[in-house]
Amino acid sequence: MTSSGNEDPFVGYGLAMEYRSLERNDEALAAFESLRSRTPDYVPMYLMCGQMLEAMGRLAEARVWLEAGVGAARAKGDSHALSELEGALTALG
Repeated sequence: MTSSGNEDPFVGYGLAMEYRSLERNDEALAAFESLRSRTPDYVPMYLMCGQMLEAMGRLAEARVWLEAGVGAARAKGDSHALSELEGALTALG
């Protein structure tokens, strides 16, 4: 679906998540970054990418993603995602 030029953010998110589940983290990060450049208001990617980066030990990058997600969630008025992102930031330390 992604190779056909589908611009639906869920398609790019699905690809990133598939790479993540296969522990192909560099490809997952590239897919998340591509999605972010095309659709920065797609809130779910921020938590998932932040958690992946945290698991990889890349804490500073995880914080950047989670903080950006907080901003995106606030802008969209998504209180559920905002709560999850803030919780992840708190857990990050």
